Amino acid sequence: MMNFADHWIGYTALVVFLFAYLLVIVEESLHLRKSKPVMVAAGVIWMLTATAYASQHQSHLVAEILRHNLLEYAELMLFLLSAMTFINTMAERNIFSGLRTGLVSLGLSLRAVFWLTGMLAFFISPVADNLTTALVMGAVVMAMGAGNSRFISVACINVVVAANAGGAFSPFGDITTLMVWQKGVVHFGDFLSLFIPSLINWLVPAALMSLTIPYEKPSSRTESVRVKHGGYVVVMLFLITIAGTVFLHHVLEIPPFLGMMTGLGILKSYGYFIRRKELNEWTEVPAFDGSVSMGVEFKPAVKPFDVFISMKRVEWDTLMFFYGIMLCVGGLGALGYLAALSDVLYKDLGATTANILVGILSAVVDNIPVMFAVLSMNPDMSLGQWLLVTLTAGVGGSLLSVGSAAGVALMGQARGIYTFSAHLKWIWAIALGYAASIAVHLGMNAALFSP
Repeated sequence: MMNFADHWIGYTALVVFLFAYLLVIVEESLHLRKSKPVMVAAGVIWMLTATAYASQHQSHLVAEILRHNLLEYAELMLFLLSAMTFINTMAERNIFSGLRTGLVSLGLSLRAVFWLTGMLAFFISPVADNLTTALVMGAVVMAMGAGNSRFISVACINVVVAANAGGAFSPFGDITTLMVWQKGVVHFGDFLSLFIPSLINWLVPAALMSLTIPYEKPSSRTESVRVKHGGYVVVMLFLITIAGTVFLHHVLEIPPFLGMMTGLGILKSYGYFIRRKELNEWTEVPAFDGSVSMGVEFKPAVKPFDVFISMKRVEWDTLMFFYGIMLCVGGLGALGYLAALSDVLYKDLGATTANILVGILSAVVDNIPVMFAVLSMNPDMSLGQWLLVTLTAGVGGSLLSVGSAAGVALMGQARGIYTFSAHLKWIWAIALGYAASIAVHLGMNAALFSP
């Protein structure tokens, strides 16, 4: 790659990226979807990059670099498309609603709910991703703590920290860990070395926050929810797909997206049988105006199960955001900025300091571009250091409520109760957990830091 970091084209590309990312940061205020500015910025940056390379008669290199970036994005997108479709199908079959109802019906004390929701968030997020897990556990917290805003606020913080911590030791728990796994710098089994550090990251602030939670029992009611036909089979297919994906990648070195897309094909095939059954049981319900509509058992209301509805409800804005961010960062890398940043971070400061700072940065800036930048720099690091940056990028977002998708989603779900300032009051406890998890990793996995 060539270096245009000190060229007017490089400066222009950097300004374009920073302006686009500023629009992403103020998304909630402008109501402008985050994918829009970064997709435009990606196109502009690569046009500038092509112009710079053409001035040196190296236009052919631009296409090669761009295709390499596109391949990395395509693998990530196909993986996430299949995973999100599975999650949406489980939600449509009432799997998560049934879980929420079951937990609420246990009649636990508020402190027991605090610990149970945190524990479930920690252990479910490695499979169902931290965003989905946070939303499900957040619904439980709000149902159990109805009328007690103080409990809801602290319990939501606990769920966010637990979900982010749980996602750090599994490639399926967070986008950053998935990117690291797909890049091949850390193998699937090696992520388990982060289990204890991740657990400490949650337990330290959880223990401190739990002291403010009373033992009183809430009086909460919830309607019974029945899991729809095939719901549990979909869960089993998802688990089998994950196991098969790991097996194919480990034994045959097949990229993970192929295993997930094969599982998606199986899900779609099984969805055919669910749909046939519901079509056979379709009963027309008279409406007040004399027309007929589908019974409330089915969702969407007007027709039986359709797996393509689950695919339609995939977070396309998020997937397009990843496209824009990965190509923006790739373009800046082609202009020489990532090489310069790598020299400052990993040569001048050292890998350990740099990786700890990456985690702190991810509390302010989305951890996706941060991790993609690190992977694009590809610094020469030991396995221990790669695990360290995976840990810090995954849990660093817990420091602020806006630092992770889980936190942002819960702020919307518990609007006015779980807020930025409420989370900020506990940043000291979360920071203690962050420091403790790093210390535990450095101590427990010291052998992994040798070259």
